[in-house]
Amino acid sequence: MLRHPARWIALGFGSGLAPKAAGTVGTLWAWVAFLVLDRWLDDRGWALLLVAGFAVGWWACTRTAQHLGVGDPGAIVWDEILAFWLVLWIWTPAGFVGQLAAFALFRFFDAAKPPPVGWADARYKLRPGTAIGWREGFGILFDDLVAASCTLLLLAMWTVAWN
Repeated sequence: MLRHPARWIALGFGSGLAPKAAGTVGTLWAWVAFLVLDRWLDDRGWALLLVAGFAVGWWACTRTAQHLGVGDPGAIVWDEILAFWLVLWIWTPAGFVGQLAAFALFRFFDAAKPPPVGWADARYKLRPGTAIGWREGFGILFDDLVAASCTLLLLAMWTVAWN
């Protein structure tokens, strides 16, 4: 993991090395990191972190996938981290129960990949006989951002229905 800085980022500072359910462990790491970082970051800080995290993450995920020789390795969890930070940043006022609901919904969308998440995942999959490039690196991030969007949509609908 420490051979290249891209791996450190893409593997979620080690959370992606969990022997089972690396995506869930990465999402839990994102939740804890959010609770720590949210004490110091305002909305502008979160927006800058997410934009920078996307740019750096695109590079890190692409390079790590190239190093590992796999189009979307399960150990890469930066996509979960970035997407769940987006969910929590928008969903912060909901408190623990709302954040827990966001966690469960996000993990469902990310793991089960119902439409449109499945479409986003398939859209950027590595094609046989092609090299791993920037397109596939984008795809690693893209399907999780779609899962985050679906999560936020359902949470918004839940909020409207209960208020």
